[in-house]
Amino acid sequence: MVFSKAFPRHLPGSSSPVWEEITLSEEEEQEAEEKCQRDNFRLLDASLQEAKALAIKHGINSGANVTRMAIALFEKKASHQVFWKEKKAKEKFERQCELLSKQ
Repeated sequence: MVFSKAFPRHLPGSSSPVWEEITLSEEEEQEAEEKCQRDNFRLLDASLQEAKALAIKHGINSGANVTRMAIALFEKKASHQVFWKEKKAKEKFERQCELLSKQ
């Protein structure tokens, strides 16, 4: 799946920005996904440990609560994948703008 995002580039002498579509290569997209997975694994592990401790402390460690927590964590993870891809696209856009400004 190809990921793309549009960014505004401001040109000298122009009051309105030019929107540029940045598309990640398969390798760039894979790199963003892998970084997301590594970071989210650590985050989710810590979150699960904290949630387990809180559930035990408050006596809410039932299967239904674990399911709700799993759904919430999945949604968080999915939103982070988009964040990391957008971040990667923004980095690529900024590199392109930097190269164009040097010309």
